[in-house]
Amino acid sequence: MKLAAMQDKTYRWLGPAAVLLLVLYPFVFAWIAGRPVDAGPPKFWQGQLAVVFLMAVFAMSYDLLLGFVGVLSFGHAAFFGGGAYAMALFLAHGVPRITGGMASASPGVQALLLACGFLLAIGVCVLLGLLFSVVSVRVKGVYFAMITLAIAVALYILAKSTDFVQWTGADEGLHGVAIPAWINPTRFRLRFYYVALGFMILMYLTLRRITRSPVGRVFVAIRENESRARMIGYSPALYRTLAFVISAVTAGLAGALYAIWDRGATPSLLDVATTIDALITTILGGIGTLIGPVLGAGIMHIFGHFFYQWFGARWPLVFGVIFIVLVLFLPQGIVGTLARVRTGSPGEARRRLFGLPAGKGRSAGGRP
Repeated sequence: MKLAAMQDKTYRWLGPAAVLLLVLYPFVFAWIAGRPVDAGPPKFWQGQLAVVFLMAVFAMSYDLLLGFVGVLSFGHAAFFGGGAYAMALFLAHGVPRITGGMASASPGVQALLLACGFLLAIGVCVLLGLLFSVVSVRVKGVYFAMITLAIAVALYILAKSTDFVQWTGADEGLHGVAIPAWINPTRFRLRFYYVALGFMILMYLTLRRITRSPVGRVFVAIRENESRARMIGYSPALYRTLAFVISAVTAGLAGALYAIWDRGATPSLLDVATTIDALITTILGGIGTLIGPVLGAGIMHIFGHFFYQWFGARWPLVFGVIFIVLVLFLPQGIVGTLARVRTGSPGEARRRLFGLPAGKGRSAGGRP
């Protein structure tokens, strides 16, 4: 009991310690590197981590559906790309018609316009979430996954269509859209880093509150046994719709902020590969943990950067082999496996880690 209490107390401090580390990271790294915080490697890695924060939010939104509601979707990129395109289109075509240009507006008006862009992204993603939820009422399982893939591919083709090239840029996408100077990630990288960090923390706390609420318990009940949840009076269609809307809005906000980071949007944000990245990130970190996708996003993005330097274009093959090994030995993901290992005696922890039968737990936990 004392050991368990000490473990719980230790793990309770990991979150605040990680946040404090991320807050101090730009200045600590700049001090170690002996460079200014807004130039050179410190500035580069602030940008890399800002992208990690945004992709972590995207992965958490996917984990809400897969880990808590039990819905496998291959079209989740529609939410992320939809939010990015909504923001980019508003900044590229809406703002010039409203004020004549972002640069000519006052900072207060710029903030208001930016808020309108986020509201537009939320509206688009709510509609997409409702569309996916309507489909989920009619079909389930792999059939639903295939239909979500078809919807995402349709949006991907629409974004690349030359019929709307004057609006979307077709294959090239939208680039160099005007954004408020005070949030420009090129000029104020450190400021954008903290905006992305704050956004990730806010979304994590919000989703954790939702999943631990009675609504979140119903999500899990639907995942475990939809018929039994319906029998005791809950409407799976209603709660699944709610989950889709929450997940879509979360992913869309991440996409809108990514459009500000990239100063535009491209069809690749709607590609199925974007959804697969979220799926791999969630599995790697731990399905149904929320914090797992955050860790998975960091591992995938940062290791991917180094793997590309070491192995060139072959880096996905190397990462794929490592991913297969991790799935074989850590089927619950990194966070999920650690959560199982930290409970019980050392022998029980080894048994859970390596998947040994219960009868072998004593011998596994004996002296070496």
